[in-house]
Amino acid sequence: MSDKDFIIIDELDQKDKEEENEVVDKKDTSVVTQDTKEDDDDGYEKYCLICHRPESVAGKMIDLPNHITVCSDCMQKSFDAMTNGSVDYSKLFNMPGVQFLNMSDLDNMTPKSQKIKKKKEKPKEFHKLDIKDIPAPHKIKAQLDEYVVGQEYAKKAMSVAVYNHYKRVATDTMDDIEIEKSNMLMIGPTGSGKTYLVKTLAKLLDVPLAITDATSLTEAGYIGDDIESVVSKLLAAADNDVERAEQGIIFIDEIDKIAKKKNSSQRDVSGESVQQGLLKLLEGSEVEVPVGANSKNAMVPLTTVNTKNILFICGGAFPDLEEIIKERLSHKTSMGFNAELKDKYEHDKEILSKVTVEDLRTFGMIPEFIGRLPIIFTLKGLDKDMLVKILKEPKNAILKQYKKLLALDEVNLEFNDEALEAIAEKAMKKNTGARALRAIIEEFMLDIMYEIPKDDSIGQVTITREYIEGVGGPIIQLRGQAIPRLN
Repeated sequence: MSDKDFIIIDELDQKDKEEENEVVDKKDTSVVTQDTKEDDDDGYEKYCLICHRPESVAGKMIDLPNHITVCSDCMQKSFDAMTNGSVDYSKLFNMPGVQFLNMSDLDNMTPKSQKIKKKKEKPKEFHKLDIKDIPAPHKIKAQLDEYVVGQEYAKKAMSVAVYNHYKRVATDTMDDIEIEKSNMLMIGPTGSGKTYLVKTLAKLLDVPLAITDATSLTEAGYIGDDIESVVSKLLAAADNDVERAEQGIIFIDEIDKIAKKKNSSQRDVSGESVQQGLLKLLEGSEVEVPVGANSKNAMVPLTTVNTKNILFICGGAFPDLEEIIKERLSHKTSMGFNAELKDKYEHDKEILSKVTVEDLRTFGMIPEFIGRLPIIFTLKGLDKDMLVKILKEPKNAILKQYKKLLALDEVNLEFNDEALEAIAEKAMKKNTGARALRAIIEEFMLDIMYEIPKDDSIGQVTITREYIEGVGGPIIQLRGQAIPRLN
């Protein structure tokens, strides 16, 4: 062989070695890429350099040189600014004093690993209802008695309805016999405890509760909340857990505000139309609701919630309903031996308890809506004795709250019975039910709460009727003896 032949063979061997090295390099790079993929799931996630949103919020990131990641929203905004902006960027290159940022300049600015630690998601604990765990009606009522004063019939009706409803949910199927829902309608004057009863009930049963206002609901397409927004609020209360939300309670307050308007030629978008829209929810149907928002739009994902097992409780004051009941009851013959006096029902304090479905139809509720609320009960207006009991008997009574506040300053707070009666009398004049009690006590306790921390020698404060009526002051007892002060 000649020298040329040896040179050719050496070159071929060198090429073969280079090809082998390239194959090894490719294998190494594949291993590296595989390792980086495994590293992506190491509890860290990328975040946008511009808006600082993590990948779990902003979506998949766009990788740029020098370990830079940008979300698609910020990238799109940058493109829009460059293409649609009013500034001609081509003219800026030749302007003195204007410098553009090079990608290579970001080497020292950006971190080598633009990642943040992922938030640990708490495992969702879903407590499935067991028929053995559902408390009996008398136990539910006994627990309600600790928080709510009076309203015996309302508490009894609610206890039975809730017990039957959750028995239906727990058993799921009853062979050939299907139990219908026990939706409720509560009628009572303002401040009688409608919302408080529902809040207490949901707390005792440990189920998600959504309280919404019917006044904001309108027909789809009009300004206001859609009908499905009541279900999306329940979903939010259940931490977006659909299964838990489907066993919850929805309380629609001010339901009397969606009564059908009388003698109106305009479209009733917030009255009869809302009642018709609520029919499918009360009956039980699958509704698409947005996750994490009240209104549907393209940026919010939708999920399907079945309202078959959701308990609906509607409540309202229904003003002027008493006049409708009186008119119906007194609409009899006023002559003869069986005649009734016209003012027989004029001063009847329990006139609301005589309400019928026909009275509600006259008020403006459509028959299809009333038919889906089979359990109708009323709450009594609060009298003086009930207001005094509300002040001191419930577990979290207003007086107990103030006693605890002053006990933190090592001061004992007492109220005379006459003082409690004076507070109840003032609340009766306001005609806003139990809500007036808090306002009255806040007014008279202001000076006491201001003055007490000044003097460490005060041991006890006794509120008297004279102080409530503004003709005297409370009795201040020092650590040694009692003397009247704060006149």
